[in-house]
Amino acid sequence: MITVAAAHPEIVDPLTDDPVDGVRVVTWHMGEPLPADVDPADIDVVVVPHYYVGANGFARLTELPNLKVVQLPSAGYEYALDLVPPHVTLCNGRGVHDAGTAELALGLLLSMQRGIVDATRAMAEHRWAPQLRSSLADRRVMVLGYGSVGSAIAHRLDAFEVDVVPVATTAREADGRHVHGIDEVPGLLPTLDAVVIIVPLTEQTDGLVDAAFLAALPDGALVVNMARGKVVDTDALLAELTSGRLRAALDVTDPEPLPADHPLWDAPNLVITPHVGGFTDATHPRFAALLRRQLTSMASGAGPINVVRAGTPF
Repeated sequence: MITVAAAHPEIVDPLTDDPVDGVRVVTWHMGEPLPADVDPADIDVVVVPHYYVGANGFARLTELPNLKVVQLPSAGYEYALDLVPPHVTLCNGRGVHDAGTAELALGLLLSMQRGIVDATRAMAEHRWAPQLRSSLADRRVMVLGYGSVGSAIAHRLDAFEVDVVPVATTAREADGRHVHGIDEVPGLLPTLDAVVIIVPLTEQTDGLVDAAFLAALPDGALVVNMARGKVVDTDALLAELTSGRLRAALDVTDPEPLPADHPLWDAPNLVITPHVGGFTDATHPRFAALLRRQLTSMASGAGPINVVRAGTPF
């Protein structure tokens, strides 16, 4: 019997109403002590809730002597690497947020390209101000990070008749298109109209979009960050925005949350959304479906899926 601890009713209820054979579900909020009727030694799997539980919540994992797997709701996992005990297998939410993040990426691109942001501001001033705008069609857009979410973004860009330039760690053929390697990026940047950033945050990608990267983009190019704030050098981006040379749309920032007095709030040529790429009503059902696949795989003896760091074999 596998015992899984989870907090959200949207996650717990489907597994209770339609159980997975060989799986027991208990309700537990990581920021609180385990229920008195639950033996810590029984817990095999912990599902991290969508809301922030902090280091103190993760510290409670050390109270579970037989913990084998921690399931994250997010595709990004860098925040959990130092908080989950090293002997525990860490799994991410790959696939859960693809649609929501891709939708927002397209929305941000369209808002900036078609002047929706400016029109909203003009509307508040009762001002009729038509302007000739650049289309999204026929533009050349790099998808920097051609993983699960990146490919979802690229497929949606195809429908808008965009020249998609996908980039991954190494060059390959995928989905009927050529994916460029990260080493090719410097030569590609001057050819772009926009770049959508969706790489994971690692030592290699921390500060990847720096002053040199931004300087290589042509005048008027649009930078859309859907990844992590630290991937982009905030000061370098702020300088380009203030000069009027580049435009940007950010769903993530560094620092985050963005302090009320931060100069990014007042930067021109910029729209900011508060890290809501995957914050939709589709998220919980998709995460519940992923968790069911996860538990079914483990109960069958096949082992966990979506593993980003292996621990002790299950």
